[in-house]
Amino acid sequence: MTQTGKLLEMAKKMAEAAEKKAVEIDVPMVIAVCDMGGNTVLVHRMEDSLLASISIAQNKAYTAASLKMPSSVAGDAAKEAGELFGLGNCCEGRIVTFGGGFPIIDGDRIIGAIGVSGGSVAEDESVAQAGLAAL
Repeated sequence: MTQTGKLLEMAKKMAEAAEKKAVEIDVPMVIAVCDMGGNTVLVHRMEDSLLASISIAQNKAYTAASLKMPSSVAGDAAKEAGELFGLGNCCEGRIVTFGGGFPIIDGDRIIGAIGVSGGSVAEDESVAQAGLAAL
């Protein structure tokens, strides 16, 4: 069990580092962190980011936490010929089948996930990775 407030403190560090990367690449982003129950811990919306990115970032985090894998890996498995075809229609539409969501690992356990939205998939993933690197 994580200590009270630990994930929130981690989320703040990740959001700060992710925002720095987003500013560096000049793409306003939304950074979201959730716990393993899919509950939102933090949503950080940069000015001028896409409004749709608010729910997309949260759902990328939800996807990575609920499936314990990056959202891009879920996307590969959900392709028409993939063994999880149709996955994107599960969980009341919350499963995102493209990149930008990653599990947060503490020691040997996944304790939550980060999701980033606002740019291309490559940009979203680079910003999320910058957030994870802050840990």
